[in-house]
Amino acid sequence: MQNEGKEEEMKFETALEKLEEIVEELEKGELPLEETIKKFEEGIMLCRICKEKLERAEAKIEELTDWL
Repeated sequence: MQNEGKEEEMKFETALEKLEEIVEELEKGELPLEETIKKFEEGIMLCRICKEKLERAEAKIEELTDWL
């Protein structure tokens, strides 16, 4: 998938900010159905990016603190 490289490059904070914007748009309930579906799909992708980055950060922290 072509977006995968972009997903890897996206910073956690950027993905979270975009996700928050999408949530705000969807909560307004003013978008047409097709646009709502597209935004929802994008939100799911951003959620996955955030989850993966958090999991990697958690693993790194565990790795660094194992010796304590």
